Amino acid sequence: QVQLVESGGGLVQAGGSLRLSCVASRNIFNINTMGWYRQAPGKQRESVAIITSGGNTNYADSVKGRFTISRDNAKNTVYLQMNSLKPEDTAVYYCNAKIGIIVSNNYWGQGTQVTVSS
Repeated sequence: QVQLVESGGGLVQAGGSLRLSCVASRNIFNINTMGWYRQAPGKQRESVAIITSGGNTNYADSVKGRFTISRDNAKNTVYLQMNSLKPEDTAVYYCNAKIGIIVSNNYWGQGTQVTVSS
């Protein structure tokens, strides 16, 4: 069990940067997978970036080279650094944790709005 709280969203112009933070209610060093998802109006929720307990990362093709996911186990926090933001990045961004290997349970934060203007 874990509770997740996101912060850092806001309004930014195209080309700008934001850093999202996800603070977990417990240690995250042994959480199998943590990541960021986003959902834009009228679209399905999609994976943006994930990071495993071993430090492996994976990014959606649309954000490769622009976004970076990282984790600070001492602070129980996962970050998403977003650079060169585009209007199509506008969405509600959700922090996610998957716990379990054979059977994985998903946990979600409340979401934080990111709006990128032209």
